Amino acid sequence: MKGIPCEVLESHMSDTATITHTDHRQSLAPRWHVILCDDDAHSYDYVVEMLMSLFGHSLERAFSMAMEVDSQGVVIVETTSYERALLKQEQIHDYGPDPRIRDCQGSMTAVVEPAP
Repeated sequence: MKGIPCEVLESHMSDTATITHTDHRQSLAPRWHVILCDDDAHSYDYVVEMLMSLFGHSLERAFSMAMEVDSQGVVIVETTSYERALLKQEQIHDYGPDPRIRDCQGSMTAVVEPAP
């Protein structure tokens, strides 16, 4: 899989992105995107299995996300609280190499950024 490297995304992320929306009725916690980054070292099967396992996505949704990350370079796999986004990012990074690809050295990369 090839596409936009995560370094491009990381260079555009703000280190001070703590946005809160205040409404007279309620205060909402900011939401964060977990963004999966494309690479050439993992198969569609790996991506689909990982998304189903870590996020509980259906086969159809996971496959759609795998196609999007392959064609667009990135895909938002979840929008959630900051703490959960960091946990999910860590789980992606800890998922391990793709056993189907002999030269695969490790997990895929994910970044966390504030949702607009």
